[in-house]
This record gives sequence, structure tokens and C-alpha cells, in this order.
Amino acid sequence: MAVMTVERRVDRLESLMAELTDNVNRLSLEMREFKREMRIFQGEMREFKEEMREFKEEMREFKEEMREFKEEMREFKDEMLAFKEETREENRRMNRRWGELANKMGTLAEDLVAPSVPRILSEVVGCPEGQMAFLTVRSSRRLPSGESREFDVISGCGDVLLINETKTRLGPRDVDEFIHTLGRAREFLPEYAERRIVGALASFYVDPSIVTFGERQGLIMLGMDDDVMAVLNSDALRLRWF
Repeated sequence: MAVMTVERRVDRLESLMAELTDNVNRLSLEMREFKREMRIFQGEMREFKEEMREFKEEMREFKEEMREFKEEMREFKDEMLAFKEETREENRRMNRRWGELANKMGTLAEDLVAPSVPRILSEVVGCPEGQMAFLTVRSSRRLPSGESREFDVISGCGDVLLINETKTRLGPRDVDEFIHTLGRAREFLPEYAERRIVGALASFYVDPSIVTFGERQGLIMLGMDDDVMAVLNSDALRLRWF
């Protein structure tokens, strides 16, 4: 009886040993597989780190290129600003010379004022949609009595007629005399009798005090800007209609 018990225990022990051996073998296989997967993973990680290193290097080079590009763009903008300022200054010099020459030649109205009048008429008074402002320069008129008058620039659009007088220099007396001229304009321009008349005085340079004086009389005051004739009036201008 005791012998059988020992044999059963031996058999049980052998069975457990066999099971343990199987477990150890299986665990050993799993460990080898795990180590293999870890080696693969470590290899992939090394490749990934290398790729990241290369990526960081490329990003560093890209940032450096962008920095250089921004610096070049800044220098380019500075050069463009300097060029624009030089161009504006050259335009001012040329316009001053042209204006001085035009003054001497008596062609200020034709050369500098007249081309700007239709634009000024549209800006200040407005022009009905679809209509173009007409322009007449150096229009001489004579009354049956023999009295004559020359209008430097006449421009009209819609029911408005703008009459311009251009002077080499403007003073208070010129403003008063022009007001008188506008008051009699319909006598010399009967074809425009149905239009509302507004006046514009122009010169190459207009003293601010004369601008104020003319504005108080309801006149459009024009002077030379960078490259065109410009309205010198303030926003408080209230046009005087004749």
C-alpha cells in the first residue's frame, strides 16, 4: 500500500516536472520571440531617431533659409521705399521745373491745369453716371458791344459748368476779380445759360491765406501736388453757385 502511494507521488512529480519543462520551454521561446521583436523595435527606433535627426537638420536649414529670405525681403523693401521716395522727389523736382517753365511760357492752364479739371469737377461736384465731362481751353468770347473775355478752362458735366482761371501768382485782388467774372459769365457764354456755374482758381503755388480767402468766397482753389493739380480746399468748402 505504501509502495503504491510512493509510485503515485513519483508519477505525479514526473508529470509536474514535465509540465514545468514545457512551461519553461514555452517561456524560453516567448522570451526569444520577445527579444527578437525588441531587436526589431530597437532597429526601427534607431531608424526613426535617424530620420528625426535628419528632419531636424532639414528644418534647421529651412529656418536658416527663411531667415536669409526674410532679410533679403527686408533689404528689398528698404530699397523699394528708397526708390519710391527718390521717384517722388524727382517728380516734385520735375513738376517744379515744368511749372516754372510753363509759367514763363504762359501755358500753365493748358499744360497743367486743363488735364486735371474734368477729374476735379467729378470729385468736387459729381458727374451723372454715364456722362463724360467736356473740356474747352482758351475760349475767347466777344459781346456785341465789342467787349471781349478769354476763359482759361471751361468744363461741364450734367447741369454744372466749371470755369477756371489760372494765374502765375494769386492774390486777394485776383479772387475779387474772378468773382466779378463769374457773375457775368452767362453774358459771354449764353449757350450755358441753363447750367449752374462754379469757379476754380489755379496757380502753381497758392499761399494758404489765399486758399482760405478763396474758399470763403465759395471757390475751388487748385495748386500743384506731387504730379497733378489738386484741390487745396478744406472739407468745410461750401461752393458758391453763379
